[in-house]
Amino acid sequence: MPRRASQTVLDVVTYIQRALNPTLAYRFACRVGMCGSCAMTVNGVARWTCRTHVDKVAGDDRLEIAPLRNLPVVLLAAHLGGGLRILALEFLPWRDWQKTLAAAAAALTLAMGLVFALAL
Repeated sequence: MPRRASQTVLDVVTYIQRALNPTLAYRFACRVGMCGSCAMTVNGVARWTCRTHVDKVAGDDRLEIAPLRNLPVVLLAAHLGGGLRILALEFLPWRDWQKTLAAAAAALTLAMGLVFALAL
């Protein structure tokens, strides 16, 4: 991504979402370091991305950005009938058999939706 003066990590994440990966979802509200909703793990440290300048944290011109460790990862899937359905696959605290069961249920739902759509 193009480097700019006073660039924040939130600017980088926004660029990635708008130019490289439109499926990326993240949250922010104020952009001025008041609310904390933009918090992410940056190079292994929890930080507010709107207040964290790239110049201060990018060692070797690299950033590793990840969700906070204590928050669930939520998967959004397009419902074939229209709209969005939140599957809420919070993989962090789940056991392996729960992940397998949730993935199988999601695959079955998708397959049934495709069968229904093709039958029209």
